[in-house]
Amino acid sequence: MSFESHITRLPHAYDPALGAEALEAVPGLSGDLAKLIYGVGGSSPYLKSLIHKEATWLPEALQDADAALAALMAELRAGAPDQRPTALRAAKRRVALLTALADVAGVWSLEKVTGTLTDFADLASQLALEATIGAEIRRKKLPGATEDDIPTAGGMVSIAMGKMGAHELNYSSDIDLICLFDETRFDPDDYHDARASFIRATRKMAAMLNDITGDGYVFRTDLRLRPDPAVTPVCIAMETAERYYESLGRTWERAAYIKARPSAGDLAAGQRFLTTLTPFVWRKHLDFAAIQDAHDMRLRIREHKGLGGALELDGHDMKLGRGGIREIEFFTQTRQLIAGGRDPYLRDRHTVPGLRKLAARGWVPEEVAEGLADHYRFHREVEHRIQMVGDAQTHRLPKGAEGWGRIAGLMGRDVADIQNELRRRIGEVHEMTEGFFAPDAACAADAGEVAPHAFDERILERWQTYPALRSPRAVEIFKRVRPEMLRRLAQTARPDEALLALDGFLRGLPAGVQLFSLFEANPQLIDLLVDIVGTAPALAQHLSRNSGVFDAVIGGSFFTGWPGVNALTEDLTERLARESDYEHQLDGARRWAKEWQFRIGVHHLRGLIGAEEAGRQYADLADAVLAGLWQPVADHFAQKHGPMPGRGAMVLGMGSLGAQRLNATSDLDLIVIYDADGVEASEGRRPLAARPYYARFTQALVTAISAPMAQGRLYEVDMRLRPSGTQGPVATSLPSFKNYQENEAWTWEHLALTRARPVTGAPALMAEVEAFRQEVLKAETGTGTEAGAGTGAACVGADVAEMRGRIAAAKAPDGPWDAKIGAGRLQDIELLSQTAALLAGSPRRTVTQGLQAGVAIGWLSAAESSDLATTYRLCWQVQLASKLLSGQTIDPDSIGEGGRAFLLRETGAQDMEALMAHLQTSCSTAAKLIEDALARCDALPTGEV
Repeated sequence: MSFESHITRLPHAYDPALGAEALEAVPGLSGDLAKLIYGVGGSSPYLKSLIHKEATWLPEALQDADAALAALMAELRAGAPDQRPTALRAAKRRVALLTALADVAGVWSLEKVTGTLTDFADLASQLALEATIGAEIRRKKLPGATEDDIPTAGGMVSIAMGKMGAHELNYSSDIDLICLFDETRFDPDDYHDARASFIRATRKMAAMLNDITGDGYVFRTDLRLRPDPAVTPVCIAMETAERYYESLGRTWERAAYIKARPSAGDLAAGQRFLTTLTPFVWRKHLDFAAIQDAHDMRLRIREHKGLGGALELDGHDMKLGRGGIREIEFFTQTRQLIAGGRDPYLRDRHTVPGLRKLAARGWVPEEVAEGLADHYRFHREVEHRIQMVGDAQTHRLPKGAEGWGRIAGLMGRDVADIQNELRRRIGEVHEMTEGFFAPDAACAADAGEVAPHAFDERILERWQTYPALRSPRAVEIFKRVRPEMLRRLAQTARPDEALLALDGFLRGLPAGVQLFSLFEANPQLIDLLVDIVGTAPALAQHLSRNSGVFDAVIGGSFFTGWPGVNALTEDLTERLARESDYEHQLDGARRWAKEWQFRIGVHHLRGLIGAEEAGRQYADLADAVLAGLWQPVADHFAQKHGPMPGRGAMVLGMGSLGAQRLNATSDLDLIVIYDADGVEASEGRRPLAARPYYARFTQALVTAISAPMAQGRLYEVDMRLRPSGTQGPVATSLPSFKNYQENEAWTWEHLALTRARPVTGAPALMAEVEAFRQEVLKAETGTGTEAGAGTGAACVGADVAEMRGRIAAAKAPDGPWDAKIGAGRLQDIELLSQTAALLAGSPRRTVTQGLQAGVAIGWLSAAESSDLATTYRLCWQVQLASKLLSGQTIDPDSIGEGGRAFLLRETGAQDMEALMAHLQTSCSTAAKLIEDALARCDALPTGEV
């Protein structure tokens, strides 16, 4: 379809005589095309001049604008390098004219207008760079470079910043470039010659684009966004730039790199450079401190440009003034900086798509995102009309009647109508954005405000000595947050007790700026902190060492339902795939796991889940960690020693992991089983025989899970349940595992097998191990299918009775509140359940399922099974509460009022005395039931074991 058929609006001529002159230059036009030329020429002296200069070319170009642009670009690419300055200026005139006509007439969307201008800027900078680098190469000034290196500029790249980087150039925009070269392409002895050559080429490239000649100019080119421009040359080594950003980079530079992209030269090298800057731009944790930085930057811009005060439309800056384009961009970029480190989906260079992605993730209300997007598009169109009048790089609205008349003419509207709309839109943008950057300080209170409770001043005074408050910035933010903290502490049941808990949290906090900024921007988190420190000191201590886990609460899905192990594994796998190296993957896994552990703890603490659900969720999390780390560890190990020989390996989860019931501090009982399948050694740079290969791989896996790193450790790992215990190899071959279980295993090892569960690894091997496990358990019954027919029942009962005695002698309960150790408590009931499962040959793993299996073979009565299961649930509730509250056995006097209330809510007890009595009675009854059951083993039917 033709240009004319897409016209949706038409301008009117501010000066009809000038409009008529423009139309006379292209007399062959008629209809809407003629009206367009008349209106544009009568309102913009600059566009009128271009119409006269391009009168021969324009009529054909208006038949198919896209084809005309494509032909123009192709002609530029084919031109001789020495003709580039003139050819680029001629092309700029035509691109400027055709783009303006398509913009004014509504033929192209704003995105296509700004995209076309950016595409031409990319091409112009590429061709200019090729010409100047080519000249250096032909003069033998760039060491080692040949003609083949011209398209990639010999290892140099221009990084487009700002609106060019975002593919959103405005009509009369300058272009912001950072020019870098890849120093790794050159020998150290050639470095200085290469650097000098790139500097010369960059200066000449900028001049080719920037200098005004008789043919005009191409683009005003700004190279000042590079690191430390006052002292660095116009082109610097990538390594130099990396070191600068790592050590001295500021928030505004992080924001600038949101829009950065390679635009000319060695694009691959440019992308590698931007990838190295990812940790600088996108922080691992939510970065609410960026809000204050952005706010300060806005204030400095306003002060420097004199843009403060009440709104006056005449001369108002549509870019930097209140309610302007920059406000919307800052609003978008700051939120991207806050959350983009955790969520790569938000890393969008474009303003409107960026807003919509923020809304999709819940960081911006949908109506705010759509409103700002609409205002942004309108602001940009007004900006373009301002610039079209005289091709001036200005963003200020006119001050006189003539200026307003020309703007209105280009927009085809009435001046008063436009002014009214501008007032409304500027006001709405200011209202939407100002509250974000300078809220009424919900957390802040008058420094002289009297605290609602008389807290111990000695505690409050010592806060200023803590590491978290050693920086002036942290102190400044904390002063604003502290009154709200104290107010909320005063509302707790025991304020002084809560203050001491908060004091312990602050004392262990290594740094404060990010966390205090997080609280200032999200005051509801203070409630959560107060709740935690006042109830669960162990969780509060975890928080002080891992305050970044608060990020998860802001993410939007913190209080949604449990995603399940498959979704968790997928999420972790995706996150690890984004990490740049192995160590970052291990640290990333630790950050991720700690956030989910924190979520489970908070959900449990607040009564969103009970002990049963918490135990399963902790186990799901461990499963996901093992599954998520398995492949990265295998890949890293294979880099040196080659892929796993044979069928591979798998992890068999034992104990509580196998039964899918963990607590907040559980370690992981693991056995690694492999099958070399006759393959003697691996194939890699440093091949290993199969046995040492899998032994060392297992050690690497354990290290990945348990080694303390910057983000702490994931889990302690216990491998003593493997065949032959600590005397056996750390990795067990499948034939050895089968032989041991069939011919050498002790009763306690078959008891442990009742809870074993394949967790991760080679799927076929996992399936075979599980099938074998079930065969071994069925063999204990003598028939494989008929429960209760085994001859070993008496022996099993005797062995278990002996084991109970040894356990009791080895470790005494840690007081009356120890829910794990002792007769009739967790460990004792678990042992009886495993015994029942073994006697019944049951493949089911949980305590309840084991007890039910005992009922099925007539060993236990339904009432006994129910009583034992009920006692087990009570012990589990107390155990999980103790691990969450204090990390150790409960002391009712030290867990505080909040801790006691949580424990009573969890167990349904009326008070602590009643709970203690209930626990003791239940466990005594359970102990008697266990002793009676073991004594009855002799009465079970016999068969072959």
